[in-house]
Amino acid sequence: MNFLNDIITYVRRIVKTPNNTVLSDSLIIDYINRFYLMDMDARIQLFDLKTRYSFETVPLVDQYNMPYYGLGIYSNMIPYGSAAPSFAQQTEPNSTIAPYPVYQNFLSPAYINGIEVPLMSSQSSFFRIWPNYIQPMVEIAVGDGTASYTFNLPFQPALRGHIDPTGDIVHAYSGVTGDNVDYNILPSSVFSGLYISTQDASANPIFVQDSGQFLSTNQNVGLLRGNCTSTWNATTNVVNYLTGEVHVTFSANIPPGTIINAQNYYFEPGMPRSMLFFNNMLLLRPPPNSNYLVELTGYLTPAAFFNSANAIPFGYMAEYIARGAARKILSDTGDVEQFNFYEPLFREQEQLVWKRSQRQVTADRTDTIYSSLSGQSPFSNFGQGT
Repeated sequence: MNFLNDIITYVRRIVKTPNNTVLSDSLIIDYINRFYLMDMDARIQLFDLKTRYSFETVPLVDQYNMPYYGLGIYSNMIPYGSAAPSFAQQTEPNSTIAPYPVYQNFLSPAYINGIEVPLMSSQSSFFRIWPNYIQPMVEIAVGDGTASYTFNLPFQPALRGHIDPTGDIVHAYSGVTGDNVDYNILPSSVFSGLYISTQDASANPIFVQDSGQFLSTNQNVGLLRGNCTSTWNATTNVVNYLTGEVHVTFSANIPPGTIINAQNYYFEPGMPRSMLFFNNMLLLRPPPNSNYLVELTGYLTPAAFFNSANAIPFGYMAEYIARGAARKILSDTGDVEQFNFYEPLFREQEQLVWKRSQRQVTADRTDTIYSSLSGQSPFSNFGQGT
């Protein structure tokens, strides 16, 4: 059953536009996406969109961007297996679907190797427990009149830099790696973990920092950016977060006797005991010292419509989505009479769709100090006995 075509048909019946002449399929798809992606998850949280999310940690990597739906193209053609597309549908331009978070949010409980850990969403509360302490600026080398230097950080292993997934979304969702720093990434989108400072012969400050990117052949070797040459390999303008070894070629010669300073974030790695979900990113503390299985519950963001008959996984949502999309069309066209006529029917469908989740939620007993909470994890049961 092609729910996508059904929804388009329902929308046309409601707004009284039987063909592409007045209202094209691509425009209806746009309204469907706007309601399905941006409105529905804010109006109702459906049990059917709740799912398990898991991943394996990488040693010394403490920040994990959550996945995005990539840049997608909705081809304005009827999906395979349906009736042949009309000439109008063939000649309409394709619609670009921008990146969008796969998960709306995450819920407790969260587990690391099967052990329950707190999942937090408040930065202030999280960093009150796990201060993001950066070591003080330390002299690590002295200029000798050249531009290239090799030295070791005073604190290692060092925490790596990170690329903000929302500040530079195009690069973040595609997973930037490689042997060259991509300077298209905005500096404001990079949260560095290492800073190097010195001066040139004219006393102009020179700053170098890690870029949040790394060698494709070794994820422990991060690439440097700033006032350094634009050359990168295993021994040029890189930092080894594991050993603390740094190779940098500054953009100017450093005069003899000029101090070269460095500072970096440091945290003793171990088995993570707490998680922060913020800015579509999971932060683990302490940073993992090995591979651990992270498991948590997430609410899926409804997938965008591509040229597939399976874009809507649940048929019971079809009429609700159609009425929601038609509702937005009627409000944009200013057809107040039709909007008011169909509004009760839209609300009815919303309650019917939500009823399925209500039945599932009410099947669980509300936790009290006398029921299932007793004797569980210590961070949620302070002061309770057995």
